[in-house]
Amino acid sequence: MGKLIHTGVVVVGTGFSGMGMAIQLRKEGREDFVVLEKANDFGGTWRDNTYPGCACDIQSHMYSFSFEQKADWTRSYAPQPEIWQYMRDVAAKWGLSRYTRFGVEVTGARWDAEQNRWQVSTRGGDTYVTRFLVAGIGALHLPSIPDLPGIEKFAGKAFHSARWDHGYDLKGKRVAVIGTGASAIQFVPQIAPEVAELTLFQRTAPWVMPKPDHAMPAWSQQAFAKVPGAQRAYRHLLYWINEVRAVGFNGHQGILKYASKLAAHNIKRSVQDPVLAAKLTPDYVMGCKRVLISNDYYPTFNRPNVHLDTEGVAEVREHSIVGKDGREHEVDAIIYGTGFHVTDSFDYLDITGRDGLDLAKQWRDNGINTHMGINVAGFPNLFFLLGPNTGLGHNSVVFMIESQIRYVADALRLTDKHQADAIDVRHSAQDKFNAEVQRKLADGVWTKGGCTSWYLDSQGVNRTIWPGFTWRYWMQTRKVDPANFELITRARSRETAGV
Repeated sequence: MGKLIHTGVVVVGTGFSGMGMAIQLRKEGREDFVVLEKANDFGGTWRDNTYPGCACDIQSHMYSFSFEQKADWTRSYAPQPEIWQYMRDVAAKWGLSRYTRFGVEVTGARWDAEQNRWQVSTRGGDTYVTRFLVAGIGALHLPSIPDLPGIEKFAGKAFHSARWDHGYDLKGKRVAVIGTGASAIQFVPQIAPEVAELTLFQRTAPWVMPKPDHAMPAWSQQAFAKVPGAQRAYRHLLYWINEVRAVGFNGHQGILKYASKLAAHNIKRSVQDPVLAAKLTPDYVMGCKRVLISNDYYPTFNRPNVHLDTEGVAEVREHSIVGKDGREHEVDAIIYGTGFHVTDSFDYLDITGRDGLDLAKQWRDNGINTHMGINVAGFPNLFFLLGPNTGLGHNSVVFMIESQIRYVADALRLTDKHQADAIDVRHSAQDKFNAEVQRKLADGVWTKGGCTSWYLDSQGVNRTIWPGFTWRYWMQTRKVDPANFELITRARSRETAGV
């Protein structure tokens, strides 16, 4: 039988969100917390994604904690190993291993109304009884694998890019790549020179812009390390350069249509075969799907051993894939570059709130609704980091995470100040937030750009992206507004926060 373990705060996950929350708790002087991590190291998606060519598509100096800046990034866009090492270095500096329980997978959580505590269950059988529960699980942790007809018959090697099999030698193999997402456009150019044949099955062409990547010169690294304020000024510059892009995404599609023309010209310039170039050119407005960046993706299609299939997969056989055009492609391995469960990842949550509310069922039936992407009415003391409608298409999500961890810390302080057991967002505040977000999204390129993307749920509603400028989100999350919340005590079931 498992143990009952009591603590003040449970943080789930050790990606940027979970690490940032743990550090914030330490800054606040809170030592009564644990971080639960199903893997055996820090890093989240940057630990799990080790495919060839894996790198960030946001500048290194922005895709890092503002309070832990790194002066010696080797490149303007850091590769995966360097980001992962940065995260481990930050974890070591803040002594997070002491608070982290590795190899502990959370399987569910239930609100105990009598004690006003969360009971967090784990696969190992232990239950953590905690006052506050912070979910830093992120959206990019459940690989999405398509249900291809006949895939169970396939006798070769098959794996997802997020579960890359480094023990399998691709050299001289015939490889099929399914999907053209952010991962595929990075690993396809890396493996193309070593495989015998590579067939890329493209359902929808992505917009791929040139990547302004370069090695960071030694003088800049020295300046960032020695000149006070130099790196912070550079970071501010990058932030505002990125932030301007939000204008095009939110109701000003003329800017994106112009950018699309430039990108289409880049395709024609990079791909020698005009028929192939046409197939690689999207038919929707840039930004409707995630905009990708690469300098070697399009030139890869000039290689004689690389083929593009836009007809789709009809059937998988023991040693081949049959396209919908009837062509059979002999393959030794299938690599899925099909991304992750994002909006539907919440279907896997087993969280029960007040009065037996089932979070996954509530969101399936009524749509995913939160307050600030952080709180959910009826689920006291539960906080999501990088939750619904706080993802970005134009700037660094680490900026959003930092806004959220400060907001959560303020909510904890407010609860303690009023000597309450719990804090629960009001339905009226949650409804107002969602109405405003969806109103803005209605004019955005994700809705009107002419595509279907993983930003949208099964009803076609965008539950992923924050519409507009990130500084507005920062403004809204600087302080918790007591009027939007109710405090809960055991003596009285509900108490207005402002009283």
